[in-house]
Amino acid sequence: MLNLFPIPLPLLFLAAVALPGAAFAQAPPLDAATVELREIDLTYPAEGVIEAVRQATVAAQVAGRVIEARVDAGDAVKRGQLLMRLDAREAAESYAASRAQSLNAEAGYARAKRLYAQKFVSAAALDKAEADYRAAQAVTGAAAASASHANIISPLNGFVAQRHAEAGEMAAPGKPLITVYDPASLRLTASVPQYKLAEVRANLRASIEFPDSGEWMEAARVEVLPAADPRTHTVQARLYLPGNSSGLLPGMFARAHFVIGKAKKLLVPAAAVLRRSEVTAVYVVDGAHPPRLRQVRLSEPLAGGFHEVLAGLRAGEKVALDPVKAGLAAGAD
Repeated sequence: MLNLFPIPLPLLFLAAVALPGAAFAQAPPLDAATVELREIDLTYPAEGVIEAVRQATVAAQVAGRVIEARVDAGDAVKRGQLLMRLDAREAAESYAASRAQSLNAEAGYARAKRLYAQKFVSAAALDKAEADYRAAQAVTGAAAASASHANIISPLNGFVAQRHAEAGEMAAPGKPLITVYDPASLRLTASVPQYKLAEVRANLRASIEFPDSGEWMEAARVEVLPAADPRTHTVQARLYLPGNSSGLLPGMFARAHFVIGKAKKLLVPAAAVLRRSEVTAVYVVDGAHPPRLRQVRLSEPLAGGFHEVLAGLRAGEKVALDPVKAGLAAGAD
């Protein structure tokens, strides 16, 4: 009779039980971090909006129809560049008329000087001719300025944020036409309640969080305005971004974290956190056993890529920095 079990059954069972541990022992070690108490900055969060420090909305100074719009939102512009032209023929005709009057007044003044030198006119007549000439020059200068307002010029280097008028529309004095901004100087504007004002002013330090991308940066400078809103009882604070900030646009949402003190907190790296639906967990490793998945309760993200441990971990325990690799090592799906 053929023996189907050349190895005794008890020994086969023990070998099968020992296989996972043996496989884990042969697996390469996982990168891990120790959960420990660290001194960190205590912060007060406040939501805010990115805005440009240098931004200008160019408005019409003369009435006229928009006959040409040379740029649109998103276009790069340089200071002095022509952005838009208005049909200001009335202003041009006024300049031509004033120029003719100025030339006539200039000729009359020159003639009065010759006659006065020959004693044919009085000093009063010479003074009147000079006054008429000066007045005509002033009118010509004002008319020239009005005619030049038909050309809408960029006041700074940067980008077009918005175009408020289209070709064919009527422009009136004071009507916004184009908004431009300088992307090299941005700031975050947030509101601080009056009960936190003293703590914020005591440090004047803050970090800026971009929740959509998970990025953080230190504010180059924090400025608290010296007036409060009487309706909300909040004070506006401005956090100036570093000059090398890229990919940011005015109007974007961000969160300010104002430093209000220091404290020791139990921290875990954000890279070690595994989120599945409503479950937040980490893989705890000890080197002798496969990683063990443990549910934890954590704070919101902190600066530097950490979370505060509120429950589920103790100081000194180690967590895997790559949850996916740890799950494979533990035999997870």
